[in-house]
Amino acid sequence: QVQLQESGGGLVQAGGSLRLSCSASTRTFATDVMGWFRQAPGKERDFVAAIHPNGRITYYGDFVKGRFTCSRDNAENTVYLQMNNLKPEDTAVYYCGSLDDGDYRRADDYDYWGQGTQVTVSS
Repeated sequence: QVQLQESGGGLVQAGGSLRLSCSASTRTFATDVMGWFRQAPGKERDFVAAIHPNGRITYYGDFVKGRFTCSRDNAENTVYLQMNNLKPEDTAVYYCGSLDDGDYRRADDYDYWGQGTQVTVSS
């Protein structure tokens, strides 16, 4: 039904920036909420950001503090996460997921997931 692929992770110093991308193979990408979650070793999968199907409304986890911006390009079936002023505590595997019905803050409600991309922030 859908296949998601994240990219753009890497190693950066504190204060640096990364732009993550998630490409979807589904032909109904524009009808789904797209979300970003992150998971550090030994931790739960935490909500980072989500974006409405039409791209006009976004939601962010409390820890973001204005540093991250989620956007999407429905013509290219791609969602982005621009991450600025990165901190060591942002280190995690970042996952994108698609959601057609449910709570955008709950990882268990998402229908499909990518394989994740590693983000490492050094001090």
